[in-house]
Amino acid sequence: MPAESRFPEGFLWGAATSAYQIEGSPLADGAGPSIWHRFSHTPGRTLGGAIADVACDHYRRADADVELMHDLGLAAYRFSLSWSRILPQGRGAVNAAGLDFYARLVDRLLARGIQPMITLYHWDLPAALDDLGGWRNPEIADWFADYATAAFEALGDRVPLWATINEPWVIAHDGHITGVNAPGHRNLYEAPLVSHQLLRAHGAAVQRYRSGCKGGIGLVVNLEPKDPASDHPADRAAAARADVYFNRQYLDPLIHGRYPDGLREIFRDAWPEFPERDFDLIRQPVDFLGINYYTRKVVRHDDADWPVRASGVRVPHRTYTETGWEVHPESFTRTLCWVRENYGDIPLYVTENGAAFEDSPAEGGRVDDLPRIAYLREHLRAAREALRRGVDLRGYFVWSLMDNLEWSSGTDKRFGLFHVDFETQRRTPKASAGFYREVIRTHGASLDEPPAPAGS
Repeated sequence: MPAESRFPEGFLWGAATSAYQIEGSPLADGAGPSIWHRFSHTPGRTLGGAIADVACDHYRRADADVELMHDLGLAAYRFSLSWSRILPQGRGAVNAAGLDFYARLVDRLLARGIQPMITLYHWDLPAALDDLGGWRNPEIADWFADYATAAFEALGDRVPLWATINEPWVIAHDGHITGVNAPGHRNLYEAPLVSHQLLRAHGAAVQRYRSGCKGGIGLVVNLEPKDPASDHPADRAAAARADVYFNRQYLDPLIHGRYPDGLREIFRDAWPEFPERDFDLIRQPVDFLGINYYTRKVVRHDDADWPVRASGVRVPHRTYTETGWEVHPESFTRTLCWVRENYGDIPLYVTENGAAFEDSPAEGGRVDDLPRIAYLREHLRAAREALRRGVDLRGYFVWSLMDNLEWSSGTDKRFGLFHVDFETQRRTPKASAGFYREVIRTHGASLDEPPAPAGS
């Protein structure tokens, strides 16, 4: 196989999950409730009233799940910690049983030759802290730093890669503007405060990490190119606003130490003034950026869309996933190159990339998820093209290892390489698991082989 078809030596092949979506047992062994526990137990908040009291039961099945990862050939596994499992009140006394669960998981991963990558926060804030204002409270930067310190002290000697916060845009927008995610608020004035405190918390955690850990730490952002639906100036302006709001709002202060022009126009009188000293905290040097990429968005001007005035339009003759996201791998290459061009040659990891398709088990227990294989094949080729163009891409994590509770969509949207029967908890490898195993085995060279026929 030609050398140029392979990914670089040392490229990290992984898969990703998050605590709330797979662990289950949310109150076990002294854990406290999170905002997602509270949100999902509120009638009408999730599709079909789905809750994560069991989810994938990973809290009790972690050893077997690590064996699935080993059989898949994973070099790395990205997972998140539950803040309220470790600090039931969000601050104060550490729950030793909660930390012990993650210590055992890390040790099991290492024993199987799988490198752990930990995300400190993947949306499940302790409910006790939400009662104190949550991400709107400036004190949360210190609370988060104390929580991070507890995790670093317990696991930092064995975990080489840490992400502080996953997708701050989703936390602020879906949790505090649209209300479709926990804590379910709809308040434009909250969103910029939440975003700012998320960035301050990230910076405070990085400072703590530097004081005692060796390895790498960064932030995970979801990025999505915004293309105008036409050449009309209003649509072009809408795309520019959407880009500022979605893509630049977090990276500009993180790397350049300032918010991008245009946010004040978007938020209008909801945009506050922030102290200059805050940006010294936010702009801590990071060792990498985690990039979550799923799709691009074609937008048009729409005064009814709140607050950006830029609503998405469906493009004819394109493939869309079960979540309504356009399959557009060429924008994946474009996104990775855009980060390098705008923020420098920072090492990157693709911390999430995947797709939800309708893939119920077929007869004989097979799940021939050919659309997902096609999605992964084309996006991995797109990642390889970004490498060819000079992007310092260090690894790729499929979202997700297994079907899980997809937040307010419940179990309706399946992203996994392994199908999960949520009644029996049986894990069944999909055809995409075999595809990804071969990608890992060949270090990417198999991407250029012709697709196998269904059922082979």
